[in-house]
Amino acid sequence: MKSLKKLSLVTILFALMVFMAACGSGATNGSDKKDNTSSKSEDKQLSGLLVISGSSAMQPLVAAAAEEFMNEHPKVDIQVNAGGSGTGLSQVAEGSVQIGNSDVFAEEKEGVPADQLVDHKVAVVGMTAAVHPKVGIKEIKKEDLIKVFTGKITNWKELGGKDQKIVLVNRPDSSGTRAVFNKFALDGATPAEGITEDSSNTVKKIISETEGAIGYLAFSYFTDDSVTPLAIDGVEATEENVQSGKFPVWAYQHSYTKGEAGGVAKAFLDYLMSDDIQNTLLKEQGYLPVTKMKVERDASGNQKEIQP
Repeated sequence: MKSLKKLSLVTILFALMVFMAACGSGATNGSDKKDNTSSKSEDKQLSGLLVISGSSAMQPLVAAAAEEFMNEHPKVDIQVNAGGSGTGLSQVAEGSVQIGNSDVFAEEKEGVPADQLVDHKVAVVGMTAAVHPKVGIKEIKKEDLIKVFTGKITNWKELGGKDQKIVLVNRPDSSGTRAVFNKFALDGATPAEGITEDSSNTVKKIISETEGAIGYLAFSYFTDDSVTPLAIDGVEATEENVQSGKFPVWAYQHSYTKGEAGGVAKAFLDYLMSDDIQNTLLKEQGYLPVTKMKVERDASGNQKEIQP
């Protein structure tokens, strides 16, 4: 009888130990599960450093978008540097930055391995010739515009304007804005010597203060009547005319990556293409939404309608 009682006591103790072990195991599993869930949540939160360089014209837009993006993703740090389109393309190709911004196609820049880069067209910029308000004209034929910038027409009276010498205001050879204007407004002609300034703000100031002056600016600089934008071949320099393909002087704003974008770079590029950016921030910064374009261009300048 004592043996039976002893056996029962052993059995009860063994069963109790098994139960306690099971409870302990369950508690451990629950804790592990909680930790795994927390870890997965942290994995989903974007973090890391994104370095961007290139086009000085694009810097204000990209910097403004980066600030909003970092507000939404506090563990992300985005550095936006200028330096010019050539710098951005060279640096992204060599891997020193994750995104290189450019006013022109990579194929147009000598020495850039365009085949290694992926083009992300994030915006469109329209531009036109700008003159001092007292010049006396508001439109010009493209053939006459070419003659003005190549020095074949030197006085505004030849175009029905004031009897006044024409003063050319150019951008430097490295400028993406100059490359676009030369290609689509001047049909590739080389401009004559004139005043050369690197900043669009300075170009606008010089035109506004110099009677007889002509230069070229993006649409975003025509915010007042200090300079006069010119229609070309009877087509006004408007957002609608660029989107429809009627106005010829426009270009993409490119953000290049080396190979397909991933991680923070991909998330930021997707953000640039979002409705909030395309329909709001772009317009605030003076750009046109690439998503509203009815035509498209390739690196050779060939334009065609976008099929629905």
